[in-house]
Amino acid sequence: MLGLNAAAFIVQVVLTSWNRGFVLEYLGLSDRGISDAYAWQFFTAPLLYNNVWHFIASMLVLYFIGRDVEAIIGQRQFLFLYLFGAFSGELGHLFLMPSDCVLFAAGGGVAAIFVAYATILPELEMTALLLFMVPVRLKMRRVGQIALFAAIALLLFDRTGSVGHSAFLGGAVAGWFYAHLLGFGRTSLLQRMLRKRRVEAARLRSLSADQFVAGEVDPLLEKISRRGLASLSRRERRLLEQAREKMLSQT
Repeated sequence: MLGLNAAAFIVQVVLTSWNRGFVLEYLGLSDRGISDAYAWQFFTAPLLYNNVWHFIASMLVLYFIGRDVEAIIGQRQFLFLYLFGAFSGELGHLFLMPSDCVLFAAGGGVAAIFVAYATILPELEMTALLLFMVPVRLKMRRVGQIALFAAIALLLFDRTGSVGHSAFLGGAVAGWFYAHLLGFGRTSLLQRMLRKRRVEAARLRSLSADQFVAGEVDPLLEKISRRGLASLSRRERRLLEQAREKMLSQT
């Protein structure tokens, strides 16, 4: 990944010195490029950088943080994480930025790796320089949150040129989501709801027809007698359907 990005940056520098307009019009992601069917922009934009400092910062993240993430989740998942972050960064740009803004989207994949690292190792401490002078020890969870809020703030105040704040934000969300898909981080409300539904479904499947009727159906029949069939929720109607299927399967 480091070699690919370094080679792409060298090519970008050469092309920019020759004709910067070519890079903006044909390689960076833009609404105009999409309308003109420049499909390759989805593949070239994630390899472009705004400037040399953007490139250096990204390479440092890939080298020092990326290798730890790769060691934890494996090379295959690391590649998927990077590509998912880059693609999500492009979507973030298309949905959040003005139509005349061209995206250099290399920050999306890097942001995904950075936030995934903060999600996987939230209690790990690192030293940051406050105002570039005062060393402060912060847990990676806080560092990830600060980076996310910074991306949102920059997105609100800088919406011109070829800025990559939208790509960073999209990649950061992708990194958090992908890390949770792999089982890291605190479970979200949606994950808890899905897990609860799976446990409940397994419990209902384990019941015999008689147990199902006594525990689930009888209370519903009592509710129908008091308040009518229309009072049943969709979940309760599904329970009645499950009861019918259980009884048919045992006949």
